Amino acid sequence: MRRKKISALIPQRNGVGYWPGEYADRNRAVANQRLSGSNARWKWTTEYNCRSIAETAMYRVKQLFGGSLTPRDYDCQVAEALAMVRALNKMTKAGMLESIRIA
Repeated sequence: MRRKKISALIPQRNGVGYWPGEYADRNRAVANQRLSGSNARWKWTTEYNCRSIAETAMYRVKQLFGGSLTPRDYDCQVAEALAMVRALNKMTKAGMLESIRIA
């Protein structure tokens, strides 16, 4: 992971301890979590919640439309993925209630 200059961003369980050896990224995540005080606050400070929302959206797309793209051409795959997302947005909008603010 050091060669690629990436770091682990994995939520830790409550009450987790440090690991010895070459787990510096994990130990750093544990230390940050302890400094912030809770998992919820750690997720907001590291913007993990954005990742969580994106993963949930992709799960919904895969459940509704299947887990794979059928075309072999990359541009066609992009078009198919955009069509899936557009369809999901229309279905979501159709299922939402209209709310009107009452004075």
